[in-house]
Amino acid sequence: MATNIGIVRGGGIGEEDVRGGSGGLSPPPSIPTGDDSVWADASHLIQAACDDLQDGELVHGENFSLFAAMSALEIMDPKMDSGIERSGYHSIEEAIEHGAAPVPLSFDSTVDVQRCLDVMDHLLACEATWHKGHLLAQTVFSCIYLLKIERTSSHALLHSYCRIVRATCNAVISVVSDARTHEEDDLFTMAYGLPLKDQDDEKCLSILNSVEETVSRQLRACKAQSSKKKAFEEMESLQSNPEKEEGYCRALLCRLRFRKHFYHVLMCLRKPQGRGLELARKHVASCLSELAYMYNSLEFLRSQSYVSCQESTENSTTASGCRPVGFDASLNSRLSNPTPPRAIKIVSWKDAVRYFEKLLHDLDVVCAFSFYPTLENVLHFVVQFQKAQPALVARSHLQLLLVQDGKLYGRYCFYEVISRALTLGDLTSDKEFQTNEFVVQLGQLVVNLLKILCTNTAWQRRKLGKVLQDWSVISIQLELAFKREFGEMLDVSVEESVCMKVSKHLLIWAQEQTYWIASRFLTLGFELELYSPSEYCMVYWYMYVVFMKLVEAMQMRMVANMDFPRRKGKKKRDHAKDSRDAMVPSSCLLLQCYICLSEGLAMTLAALSNECNTFQMPNTFNSEQERFIQHFDLLQKTHIAENISYYIFKESITHACISNVVKNNYFREAQRITTSLRGCFSGEPDKLLELRQIEQVAEHNRIALNVINQVGSHDPSLKISLEFTHHPYFAVLVVKRS
Repeated sequence: MATNIGIVRGGGIGEEDVRGGSGGLSPPPSIPTGDDSVWADASHLIQAACDDLQDGELVHGENFSLFAAMSALEIMDPKMDSGIERSGYHSIEEAIEHGAAPVPLSFDSTVDVQRCLDVMDHLLACEATWHKGHLLAQTVFSCIYLLKIERTSSHALLHSYCRIVRATCNAVISVVSDARTHEEDDLFTMAYGLPLKDQDDEKCLSILNSVEETVSRQLRACKAQSSKKKAFEEMESLQSNPEKEEGYCRALLCRLRFRKHFYHVLMCLRKPQGRGLELARKHVASCLSELAYMYNSLEFLRSQSYVSCQESTENSTTASGCRPVGFDASLNSRLSNPTPPRAIKIVSWKDAVRYFEKLLHDLDVVCAFSFYPTLENVLHFVVQFQKAQPALVARSHLQLLLVQDGKLYGRYCFYEVISRALTLGDLTSDKEFQTNEFVVQLGQLVVNLLKILCTNTAWQRRKLGKVLQDWSVISIQLELAFKREFGEMLDVSVEESVCMKVSKHLLIWAQEQTYWIASRFLTLGFELELYSPSEYCMVYWYMYVVFMKLVEAMQMRMVANMDFPRRKGKKKRDHAKDSRDAMVPSSCLLLQCYICLSEGLAMTLAALSNECNTFQMPNTFNSEQERFIQHFDLLQKTHIAENISYYIFKESITHACISNVVKNNYFREAQRITTSLRGCFSGEPDKLLELRQIEQVAEHNRIALNVINQVGSHDPSLKISLEFTHHPYFAVLVVKRS
């Protein structure tokens, strides 16, 4: 049985608790000791770990991590063990009575404006903290002004800002709930009975526009030459110091305008069939511009601070560095029973600005999306989008854009999407095809696949592993139905009926998608750091197998497509010659690069393991076979690459040696293909970047292999390591002399 051992160093467990005593280990009385039992004293290892660990660090073996062991508890983690924070207030009324949230914020108008700006900045930091996975009740709604928003009606600036913040939170919760991506962080949409909605919130934009116009008019008055001749007392100033008026007006305006444009972005993105995307992009540009103005106001606000003691710029939740009034993070834990009494660390104001900049850039990518009717292009876009590690809000908007009312973009039924993928022309436009049982099932599987691809990488990989079984089952059902109807004619060139053509194309296409999902499942393991260096050999070997199957399925589909529009009177042997001579599409050639890199890396690592014990797998807790099963069990169960097993893997790498790897020229072949592909991807920057990365990996590995072959892998002064400096999935061999 595989055994995982984890040791966590933190404030909650003493060294005696971790060590289990100072004496040697002996079999517990509850565990029977048989002839096969072997006990070893691990006290010295545990003692060494305890002495070396810092607070919050986790000891893990190559096959043990927080990703692999979801039940592991990391002590002092801000979400898993965040501690308890209490305040002296037992109710909102008590907090207000003790002056925790004054209205106005100060009797000095200058201090009042400064404090209002601090509340705005801290709310922005709270909102970013909420987006990152903390509770709404302990972040945004730790603001007493939001909990009792009617109290702010006499303070136009504060009231308009609180209204728009509450409306924005409600809009974000709505989009995340509708997309159902919050399964990955189910606390995100929990409101705990907070006052999230109000009928007056529909007027939030008109209230904000009125306040914005007032501040804009005051700023124009400050800048106008004629205003200098007027007495400052005659102007409707925001505060009492004429020298600070323009700076405060600018600081307020950019914050108010950011809230307005951000709310417009969220509203435009929710318009059906992407009708609001063009307008949303304009508001995104305005948001980014206002964020830049907000950042520029930092120096002015810090210089005008009304208190002498300020937090550091990097840690402060306000631009001025002052603590805001009107917030109590633990108050809601008393008001709402389900709310845990946790201590929440709010992100800094600078980090909040960076977060919203990143979110807006991601939303801009979603808004710039071209409505591809082909599934292949959609899948490519989503995978590219995920490389930027977008936040939950951006991924939710993308998912709702892709799947609306059971249709792609709310425009195309999924039987149309499948029809385009099959490239069968008008033959699939009839009712029989649309109501076909397999077409309906495949349409639902495509919907589920798109939703899964919009989740975070960890959740995505788990879901892909499970959905593989559904795709495998429908592929098997299609194959059985095909054989039942038409016999063993899948690969036989005969005159085919329309029904037979459709069934054959459906089967090939379903198998192709299954292999694509399997390849995505394997590559996500690198992003999540699920593989150890000693396991890379088996991973690359399995990637090679899956990529080979994927290319075979793509080639079968292309041949089937060529067979379909066969001209009348043309001989079969002539048509077969045309098929062979047809140009191989760029997507297949790119996969050929992946095949060369995967096979080359697998054989190189196997050769290094065979010749000099480099990257060999230790058998401390798990054998190599057990790890093979752990990583690929889901693929094995769904018959991805039939007859592939651990024993076939071992057989294929047993005789690997460096000289043969150099002779086979895997990496040079990858370089050759990338050179031929440059012209095909001239208008696609992401594909060109991928080609450059592949070329760099191939070039570095080819040179490293030649060095190892010339020096000799047995040379003890040769130190070989792996780095992912050029590509996220394909490693580069680094060779050094000690």
